[in-house]
Amino acid sequence: MSAASFILPVFQVLNMALDLYWWVIIIMAVMSWLLAFDVINMRNDLVRSIWNGVNALTEPALRPIRRFLPAIGGMDISPIVLLLLLSFVQMELAALMRALLVSSV
Repeated sequence: MSAASFILPVFQVLNMALDLYWWVIIIMAVMSWLLAFDVINMRNDLVRSIWNGVNALTEPALRPIRRFLPAIGGMDISPIVLLLLLSFVQMELAALMRALLVSSV
């Protein structure tokens, strides 16, 4: 068996994890808008627990971006920057997987 047959599943799991993280960022952005417009509020235990969980997952990645990018007109664009970075990582991962598959043939 080639090395590609062992590494390919690792790349696929990593890609799935990045896809899942993409959706967590989207959920965080939508929830922040809903909280800002008082559609949902933090007094609800379910909303608070979801917000705390999503915040715990996204804040470590967003904090360094926010340090370099100030809020533009009161709008935080750090989730957009993080989504672009994730997209770039996924494209590079796909290119690496293709190169690995081609080299193993």
